[in-house]
Amino acid sequence: MARSIETIVAECQEVAFDLRYGRALAWKREAEGRFIVGHLPMYVPREIVHALGGLPVEILGTGDRMQIIKGDAYFQSYICHLPRGVIELLTSGALDEFDAFLFPSICDVIRNLSGMFQLLRPGRFVKYLDFPQNFSPSVGGAFYRRELESIIDGIRAATGATFSPDALAHSIGLFNRNRELIERIVTLRADYPWRLSAVELYTVVCAGLAMPVEEHNAILGEVLDAMDDERGVALDNVRVVVSGAFCEQPPIGLIRTIEMAGCYIVDDDFLVGSRWIDGPIATDTGDPVGALVDAYLERSTFSSSVYDAGNPKSARLIELVRRRRADGVIFAAPGFCDPALLDRPAMQNALEAAAIRTIAFQYTENTGQFKVIKEQVGAFSDSIKLWDEPALQETP
Repeated sequence: MARSIETIVAECQEVAFDLRYGRALAWKREAEGRFIVGHLPMYVPREIVHALGGLPVEILGTGDRMQIIKGDAYFQSYICHLPRGVIELLTSGALDEFDAFLFPSICDVIRNLSGMFQLLRPGRFVKYLDFPQNFSPSVGGAFYRRELESIIDGIRAATGATFSPDALAHSIGLFNRNRELIERIVTLRADYPWRLSAVELYTVVCAGLAMPVEEHNAILGEVLDAMDDERGVALDNVRVVVSGAFCEQPPIGLIRTIEMAGCYIVDDDFLVGSRWIDGPIATDTGDPVGALVDAYLERSTFSSSVYDAGNPKSARLIELVRRRRADGVIFAAPGFCDPALLDRPAMQNALEAAAIRTIAFQYTENTGQFKVIKEQVGAFSDSIKLWDEPALQETP
């Protein structure tokens, strides 16, 4: 018997917001030789960890579910909240059974966080993953390949795992399917946003960051099937894209507040690593590492952490807004997030020149009061309804 969306989301909620990573640890303990590789948000090639026999688990901070005490002693007060939460998880013992850690090059703060992990020496391998900012295959591609090979070598040395190109090609196929299912759900939501709320989608995607991809693919398939049936009530909400939340995640209450203020979130950059590569990565080249490199160079999404010469992110955001038939963009960035906040003015100017409405605010992952944000977003929604011609709101 098919499960309801409510049942699926309830199961995912237990995995997605568990700061003790019970599902991942249970997986590790089920068989000898299994290991867990924790990684920070944005993009990490999880296929490599899977091919080596490990479980990649995204560490998203503490949100509003853990008080930060020790973490505040490690970082200045004028940076974002996420690294303090990650240190709190580490010093509280939540990451004791993690075997390795990867830190993608999001910003200087995450670089410093990786250095702290190297000094504190958790697990058996810590790696700061530098991404190329030069997208020439002979320069950035060669550099990125060496970075991926260093991850393979480091995890093998730390865990005794074995690596084979065939195993990596198989893993790439599984994550291709994962991205395909997520994209199909997001596309269907763009047509019928009332059938699956933004909070529900977030919960389902987030759960996949702490469980085996095979299990998550099955869950995503269930959600997609369940969305074929009518659910919820279509409202006269405006349609928005949320941008700027690619690293430190917004509290669930904030996502819910945006919806309650009269908006359908039809696309966003929450948990962007799950959708970083646009389309499938080749599995039949005989060189799966090279396929990962090519996909990153040629089909990465846009982000404030990525240099965009020759492919401006403002133009790509405008294209996304039009593809999702959105009425406007909400710039929601964590406080002190230099990449997002420095990009915002140029992106807002480009959107305004394209006659796309915008609003901007900041948050922290442990924000508990949303009244002011609700009033701002509500006024934004009302202004679009009053003075703009809304995008198509009816069932396609």
